[in-house]
Amino acid sequence: MSEIDYLAIGHISKDLTPGGFRAGGTVTFAALTAQALGLRVGVVTSLPDGDAVLLAPLRDLPVVCRPAAAATTFENTYTGAGRQQVLLARAETLTLDDIPAGWRTAPIVHLAPVAQEVEPGLAAHFGGACLCVTPQGWMRRWDGKGRVAYQPWESAGDVLPYARAVVISIEDVRGDEDAARVVASRAQVGVVTRGAGGCTVFLDGEPHHVPAPPVEEVDPTGAGDVFATAFFIELCATGEALRAARFATLLASDSVSRSGLDGIPTADIIRRAREVA
Repeated sequence: MSEIDYLAIGHISKDLTPGGFRAGGTVTFAALTAQALGLRVGVVTSLPDGDAVLLAPLRDLPVVCRPAAAATTFENTYTGAGRQQVLLARAETLTLDDIPAGWRTAPIVHLAPVAQEVEPGLAAHFGGACLCVTPQGWMRRWDGKGRVAYQPWESAGDVLPYARAVVISIEDVRGDEDAARVVASRAQVGVVTRGAGGCTVFLDGEPHHVPAPPVEEVDPTGAGDVFATAFFIELCATGEALRAARFATLLASDSVSRSGLDGIPTADIIRRAREVA
């Protein structure tokens, strides 16, 4: 197993769109963004053999798959009130046994659940890493028809003591500013993203706003994952949280001007963002 710089753990999802199914999930966008930023990336996920087509966007990267009866499958609808989701199927839970021994010492580890699939206790097993978390999948529950709703992050106490940084979207907590502040303030560095409104970085519990440049939005899917990955990489490399947030905001803002995985930052966009961040 090859050495890696960035380990992403979570489900590659099968997202139903008006044009059919496409690969999604935080780890898909995170892995491709980290690769674009020059890192060696490894992904741990769970998929059935029949959905190997979902691996096509990550064909140049090493991926370890836990077998599953079905891929984690979402139907996403965007409305004026935000995104509405239905979980149609879920792959298997990911545990320490699913992670190759050689990958457990990766410098950056990103826990990226989308449907409660990452065992929270994993956080305690990466003592030498810059552990980064996007906990949206731990803040989701679903009913018998798969309709996704918000729930408080019950396992936060098992994860945050080990985390260097956590990034959540204000949408993850259904606009609840108090809930967002509680989560972000408990991490060493916490960020609440706000779409076109930029983000709020919490340092020692104090909020710092970083605005986003105006852009014409085509597709917001994955922009938060692009932001989180760019932020984590820059923060872990430099320790400069506000600069990392400015850099990540520029990449995420650009990503919404393109559709789906086409929003992964290009070398030119990365260069320009570094110059002005």
